[in-house]
Amino acid sequence: MKWWFGTQLWKRVLGALVLGVIFGAVLAQIMGGTDAAAWLESYVKPVGDLFIRLIRMLIVPLILTTLVSGVVALGDPKKLGSIGLKTIALYFTTTIFANVIGILYGIAFRPGAGVDLGNAEAVPVSTEAPSLTERLLAIVPENPVASLADGDVLAIIFFAILLGIGILLAGREGKLMGDFFGSAADVILKVTHLVMEIAPFGVFALVAHTVAQQGLEALAAIAILIAAVYLGLITHAVVVYGGIIRFVLNLPVMNFVRGMIDAIAVAYSTASSSATLPVTIANASENLGVKRSIAGSVLPLGATINMDGTALYLGILALFTAQAFGYDLTFMNYVMIAFTAAIVSIGAAGIPSASIFLLAIVLETFGVTPEQTAIIVGFILPVDRIMDMARTALNVTGDATVATVVAKWEGELDEELYRHPADVPYKPEPAPPEVAGADRD
Repeated sequence: MKWWFGTQLWKRVLGALVLGVIFGAVLAQIMGGTDAAAWLESYVKPVGDLFIRLIRMLIVPLILTTLVSGVVALGDPKKLGSIGLKTIALYFTTTIFANVIGILYGIAFRPGAGVDLGNAEAVPVSTEAPSLTERLLAIVPENPVASLADGDVLAIIFFAILLGIGILLAGREGKLMGDFFGSAADVILKVTHLVMEIAPFGVFALVAHTVAQQGLEALAAIAILIAAVYLGLITHAVVVYGGIIRFVLNLPVMNFVRGMIDAIAVAYSTASSSATLPVTIANASENLGVKRSIAGSVLPLGATINMDGTALYLGILALFTAQAFGYDLTFMNYVMIAFTAAIVSIGAAGIPSASIFLLAIVLETFGVTPEQTAIIVGFILPVDRIMDMARTALNVTGDATVATVVAKWEGELDEELYRHPADVPYKPEPAPPEVAGADRD
């Protein structure tokens, strides 16, 4: 047990992920994919389901407490406007890059050329989507308590920001409530640490079940598409996110990766950016030095609207569909695919495989019929989880990147903590006597 707890959590989680892949693949070969998946479903996957339930349990209280305490920590409501504009602009900018990379990889790899769709079972997909007005109105909760109970993230963010501003405007009378939310945020983060101790077991269970269920044969059928998606996501992470960290912020990239590896591994295994949110906030604040005022506001918003992985994926799938059915695309078709993928990705739910059902909206831009869309979704859906895991990991990485950028620009980043070596316990330097208030004269 001493060895177990003495090993850094990210190493345990990463090791569990690798073992889960090996165990699932080997078991599928020994028992057969269907029998192996059924056995894992009964005896192993419940551990993963328990882990997901535990971290989902923390999402609402963590967003509410960290966001309210973060607004209070800012001390000036005017700073919220600056943070909000920078956050949304950065999320939108990285999404545009994701669109372009997705389309370029779709053109270069041509994953749909020569694909046989004859055995695909059509899955009807609705193209109905709420209007922009409906989306904006839904942000304002009619009943904040009901929004908390339903886990409506955008409504919770809106209410928490207003509550934090109200505490600031109340001045001395609001101090008690501000202290309460600050203390509550500390407690919830400690609970997050406790839950994360079972992360290696949950990650192992989830990944082993996924690998056994998908099967190597199914993966081989669309290997080029999977390769294009993975390479596109890796390119976006290295070039865009890595470039921002290294050249815009002048910070070491490996410190960022090391600090966020727990959240990335959990995102990969759960395929849910919303479920990973508690781990993302804990990693960003405690490993990267992003102050609570930024982490509590930027990261919950990112888990809702920042879906770079989805935007990239939809671009590649659009090219896959065009190539499979023989559509000739013009430059304007590419522009419309990129624009539509960016817009619909913002509305994608942070749950497994949600983005594939937005594909119909993107495909409508170059005249794909509902029947053809249903065939494509039926062809992709059986192995979508494998690609969904990777794009969720990218989404979480993007959230943390933007939070780090905003924190740096707002003077809310503890660079000493960010740059601190991983194998040495971090002990911040004590404040000098004149700052600490110890007047010796």
